[in-house]
Amino acid sequence: MSHILICHLHKLFGARKALGDISLEIQAGEMVALIGASGSGKSTLLRHLSALTLGERGTVEIDGLPVQRDGRAAKGIRRLRSRTGFVFQQFNLVARLPLITNVLSGLLHRVPLWRSLLGRFTREEIRIGMEALNRVGMLEYAWQRASTLSGGQQQRGAIARTLVQGARTILADEPIASLDPESSRRVMEILAAINREDGCTVVVSLHQVEFARQYCPRIVALRQGKVVYDGPSARLTNEMLSAIYGAEASELLAPDHGGKRAPHDTHVVLPFPLPESATA
Repeated sequence: MSHILICHLHKLFGARKALGDISLEIQAGEMVALIGASGSGKSTLLRHLSALTLGERGTVEIDGLPVQRDGRAAKGIRRLRSRTGFVFQQFNLVARLPLITNVLSGLLHRVPLWRSLLGRFTREEIRIGMEALNRVGMLEYAWQRASTLSGGQQQRGAIARTLVQGARTILADEPIASLDPESSRRVMEILAAINREDGCTVVVSLHQVEFARQYCPRIVALRQGKVVYDGPSARLTNEMLSAIYGAEASELLAPDHGGKRAPHDTHVVLPFPLPESATA
């Protein structure tokens, strides 16, 4: 598990402010959802956590070690990335290779490049890969080409790759955006199980608020590159989402679980006051 600290992070894309003075702390072992409408900055923020994207100003640290500082990646970034698994929306599997070979690419930080390119893995390495596939319910597909698998199956394979990697932090960027509801549920259950059983810190960006509420105890909501809510998932109601996002809320809104409103002590940071109907 890893402790993540983000301090005053800024990011510009041309003249557009993608992230504006983001400061967050994620405790070791937490499972946190980043939500927001399209262009809110959630995917951009996630990519900053492994220095796949660099900000103009601000710092990111994991377990007290710098990831990036004021636009520069840390010198030891490769070592930090070896502990951080990244799950992409589009799976990032090599279509022509068997699933087990894709999964074992998680060993690249420990296996010589020539051996991985030739698919020369030891019995012990294959055992580790098979064990990871078993955990995500994909053992029977181990020798099947990735291109023949469904989207949900490929995403579970991508998660197995992070298990083989031995990641202490898992960053998942919209991992269920292109999946059907049942596949989405299975992927989120797997991520939650890894968080619970292995103690991995999991940060996942989601477009579907109902999945964030169900699987992530904490939600961080972004709007126009700023944090507008940071608190318990159960307290972020549809009514509050409408107040925060206005017309953009239609991208995120799902039926309220039980129809309950948020208590008055919910920790919310808004760029504008809530209407009276949301605070009554």
